[in-house]
Amino acid sequence: MNEYRIKAHAKINLGLDVIRRLPNGYHEVRMIMQSIGLCDELELTKAPEGITLTTDHPELSCGEDNLVCRAARLMFDTWRLPGGVHIHLHKNIPIAAGMAGGSADAAAAMKGISRLFDLDLPLSRLMELGVSLGADVPYCVLGGTALAEGIGEKLTPLAPAPDFYLVVAKPDISVSTKYVYEHLDAEGIQKHPDISGMVRAIESGSLQGILDRMGNVLETVTVAAYPIIADLKYRLRELGAVNSLMSGSGPTVFGIFLSEQAAEFACGQLKNERLANQVYLTTPT
Repeated sequence: MNEYRIKAHAKINLGLDVIRRLPNGYHEVRMIMQSIGLCDELELTKAPEGITLTTDHPELSCGEDNLVCRAARLMFDTWRLPGGVHIHLHKNIPIAAGMAGGSADAAAAMKGISRLFDLDLPLSRLMELGVSLGADVPYCVLGGTALAEGIGEKLTPLAPAPDFYLVVAKPDISVSTKYVYEHLDAEGIQKHPDISGMVRAIESGSLQGILDRMGNVLETVTVAAYPIIADLKYRLRELGAVNSLMSGSGPTVFGIFLSEQAAEFACGQLKNERLANQVYLTTPT
């Protein structure tokens, strides 16, 4: 095999809680992670030597600082692979959006190289290796529905979430994850989402149980800095969403809909109103 294509799925957080700030500056979290249909696509081709990257997104660096290049280098160095690889990245996931787009691409690069070079490594090994690239990378290797703990690297796979439709909207702003966590008063959080209750709701297949427990403590920082996020959450509910939430550190907001027709209508309305410059209709995957 000389070529391999692989999809890199975005994620949303159905629930995100921060337990405390750790002495090393990181934060202990409990999150419900959910991969969705919105995805990037990577085309990997064996090369005589070196690691090269191209992309159709003008704002992305193709240098060694890109997580895809770092992931590829990690694989080549760890397994002493022969030759090189060229990777072309078709970018659909919004960047700096709280959807783990960069981590998803890195995870896909690792899985793609494992397949392209006939390593066929178990996901557990790739997850263990990927944590050095970022806390979200192990989850993006795993995918699906999962409880994430620790700094996000301790993962417990859960039953698939019940079926629903998603309208995902990113306003024309970018948010620094570092900024959000640095300005979060972890000790002063007054309302923590019921993550354990959501785990039980997912395991029992109760969509209402999930909807009742959705929450993201990082909204206390990001919404205060960018009120458009609150406007989007409110507008999605006006348009028929049964609940809405910011994903990750933002600024992306998603609304959950019970019917495809209602989701399509809301998606069209948001595009027309231009509250967000990137709007997608998708589902959990």
